[in-house]
Amino acid sequence: MTRLLFLRLSIAIISLVVISFAVFMFPYIADGDPVRAILRARTGQMVMDDAAIAALRETFGLDRPIYQQYFDWLRNAVVGDLGYSHATRLPVMTQIMPALSTSLIVISITLATAVAISLPLSIYMAINRGNAIDTALTMITQCFIAIPEYWVAPVLMLTFSLYLGLLPAAGWGDPSNMILPVAVLCLRPLAYFTHVTRASMIDVLESPYILAARARGLTLVSAVIRHGIRNGIGPLVTLFGIWFGGLLAGAVLIEVIFAIPGMGRLIYSSVINRDTPLLQGSIVVLVTIQILVNTVCDLIHALLNPGSAARHD
Repeated sequence: MTRLLFLRLSIAIISLVVISFAVFMFPYIADGDPVRAILRARTGQMVMDDAAIAALRETFGLDRPIYQQYFDWLRNAVVGDLGYSHATRLPVMTQIMPALSTSLIVISITLATAVAISLPLSIYMAINRGNAIDTALTMITQCFIAIPEYWVAPVLMLTFSLYLGLLPAAGWGDPSNMILPVAVLCLRPLAYFTHVTRASMIDVLESPYILAARARGLTLVSAVIRHGIRNGIGPLVTLFGIWFGGLLAGAVLIEVIFAIPGMGRLIYSSVINRDTPLLQGSIVVLVTIQILVNTVCDLIHALLNPGSAARHD
């Protein structure tokens, strides 16, 4: 387990360094000259005075070697200083933190709902595999995977907000504002969680320790609850980590549709405004959270299945 922990942390640190360098180089690759990009974002002018460019380059330290700029930027990023927004002139972190907290609330509720529904549902489907209900639920969850969120969102808004008047169509600040976006975002992870956990639980039901528990007089449901769930949810933990990062970075359209002031909407506005520091900071924060969540999920998976951790020792 110690070796696995060291391996995962080493991979996480290396990944963060590599990705942070790629993010740092983005302005040089996309715009060629970051100074011209800054002036263009602030003034909107395409033709710029060479003296102003030289002065701004010296002010921001962009006249130094690339490697020195990167290490200074990385050192500041480690302590939470991601620079200032070109559009608002405010510190990047002061804009990221409120958006991040909003996104984390929505995503946590979304994934908790998906797990709470999919786990008992997949166990039921595994125990009753092959019957009519299992077949129907499999088809329904397949539809959840196929239907895109940008189609589901307006349908739910029209139904529950415009026609029925039960829920607000958009906005943030009231608990009722979370119901529709959580419902939209929940469908696909719910379907994936159900399929993966069902397949895992089917393997668990055929394992020797379940058969031994049945031989001792336990019912199938009792055997699954006592001995099967811990061994069957390993893939669910891994998938949870993948979906956490995917929703954190990929809910742009849903946050725009429902006017949620989260990370997706912040990234969208930074792209529209060509706000490079805000975009860089947002990507670095999201990638850091994704790597940390994946590392924690790997360690939880190893605790649930000690045999997988033993292979690394």
